[in-house]
Amino acid sequence: MSASILTVDDSPSLRMAVRIALTGAGYAVTEAGDGTEGLAKAGAERFDLIITDLNMPRMDGLTMIRELRKSPTNTGVPIIFLTTESEDGLKAQAKAAGATGWLVKPFNADQLVKIARKVLGR
Repeated sequence: MSASILTVDDSPSLRMAVRIALTGAGYAVTEAGDGTEGLAKAGAERFDLIITDLNMPRMDGLTMIRELRKSPTNTGVPIIFLTTESEDGLKAQAKAAGATGWLVKPFNADQLVKIARKVLGR
């Protein structure tokens, strides 16, 4: 059974690039267009990994992570930020909120797959 990954980003083209990279590596990918949709999907289905943008309409990635970490179902799920932001202060906030890692856009597809394999252990 392949790992199930939720990707959350307000850019359809970025979601498509992430989906292509991850499905090509054998992962099942579900997409959400913002933090509110991502939170709803993560509440309805268990994912093995969540990859999220930081800056999105309706609910940003930090808020989504804080809400996800309140749920026992999502406590141990690895969450990777995939964002244009690279400030150390934001990285510290993300870690405090429960993020597992940080990848800066534009991203390299091979690097994304490598990180997914590392955090998933497969």
